[in-house]
Order: sequence, then C-alpha cells, then structure tokens
Amino acid sequence: MPRRQLIAGNWKMNGLADSGRALAADLAARAASERLACSLLVCPPATLLGHVRTALEGSPVALGAQDCHAAASGAHTGDVSAEMLADVGCRYVIVGHSERRQNHGETDAVVRAKAEAVRRAGLIAIVCVGETLAERDAGRALDVVGRQLSGSLPEQAAGMVVAYEPVWAIGTGRTAGTAEIDEMHRHIRGRLAAQGRDGENTLILYGGSVKPDNAVAILGRPDVDGALVGGASLKAADFWAIAKASPRR
Repeated sequence: MPRRQLIAGNWKMNGLADSGRALAADLAARAASERLACSLLVCPPATLLGHVRTALEGSPVALGAQDCHAAASGAHTGDVSAEMLADVGCRYVIVGHSERRQNHGETDAVVRAKAEAVRRAGLIAIVCVGETLAERDAGRALDVVGRQLSGSLPEQAAGMVVAYEPVWAIGTGRTAGTAEIDEMHRHIRGRLAAQGRDGENTLILYGGSVKPDNAVAILGRPDVDGALVGGASLKAADFWAIAKASPRR
C-alpha cells in the first residue's frame, strides 16, 4: 500500500516570536492555496510552540516538538513532558536526534523511554537513528543503526516514525548517495520486520542536508517516506520546494 510521505522541519535552536510566527504563517498560507502530495510538519523550539500553533490554526500543517522528558511530571527543572506538548497542540515529537545523543549523552535506553512517553501522551514519536562518519568508514553503519533500532524503539510502536540521519551529513552539505540511502532504508525496514513490527507500513524518513536541489532524487527512492529537514526548513520557500518534490503515491 502506498505510503503518503511526511516532510518534517526541525527548526532546532532558531527563531524568536516574530520570526517564528512569520515563518509558520507563510507555510500556512502556501498550504491553503496549493495542495501537496505529502503531509507537512514543523518542529520549532519549545518557546515558539504556542506562537506557531496560533499561526498554523486551520491549516493542514502539523505541529511537533524537538524533544521531551520521559516522565509525565515531576522535579525536572528545564524539561518538558510529552503531556505538556500534547496540551500545547503538538502531534509529533522528535526523540533521539543525533545532536541530543552527542551533546546530551542520550543513550538508546533514554531515547526508548522518551519514545514510550510520547506514545503514552497519545502523540507520534519520530525516532532518529544514524551512524557517524568513522562508523561508516569502518563498515559498521548497518550494525550501528540496527543496534540503535533494537535499543531505541518502544515496545508498542504502531504509528511510530523512524528517521535515518547519517550524522556525517547533518549540516555539512554532504548527502548520502542514492545507493547508500536505498541500502539503509531497506535495512531499517527489514530490521523492523525482524522485530515483529510493521516494517512495510512504518514511515522511514531521510535526514541529512536535504535541500531543494536534491529533494527530488532523495524523495523518489522507493523506501524513502519523507524527509527530516534542518536548515532548509527555516526558509519557507526552500521548505515548500522540498515538499513539492514529494511524489504522488
């Protein structure tokens, strides 16, 4: 059964109230005037979630968050729970992004706990996996991603999204070749099936310097179900161009 692609924008730690509202309003206006073949999602920083929610109201563009705490509430200064994100209007939460794994020392177990929290709150987890350049050069890319899948996915993962983000291609301008993308996405789908999950229907996104000029080639791959877009999602025209590259399935 064909899978409708998901194009997700990860704004990372960028934007203030005025610029966030303006970007979201621009996307909402575009979505109102032109129908896309894909679903569209934006994940702004936590400080902008309320502003962006208001700007997107009535549009088909979904709202998501970049991270959450595993607990529903408690003495966790500076953290935000999945329930709080649901309360502000989020539908998705990114967990396990490589920048969280590297900069905050998040292990597979931590990512799994967060993914389970997202499900508990009735939201959809986008679970990120991906290898470093050293791991790929050592021929360990498939093993590393397979280990991350085994350790990071929640027990009940129906409706979950997986994002493959080769760490060496994030923010570097480098993009995995189509053969590398095909191999890894097939590998992920196969590992999901081997774990007893619905590998055939799970959305698997590609993330790693996705831009308007390479979006057609990436999104046209048979096992690619969309993109997790970083820098290019901060410009409405670029993000929209990537979304328009999504093929009708």
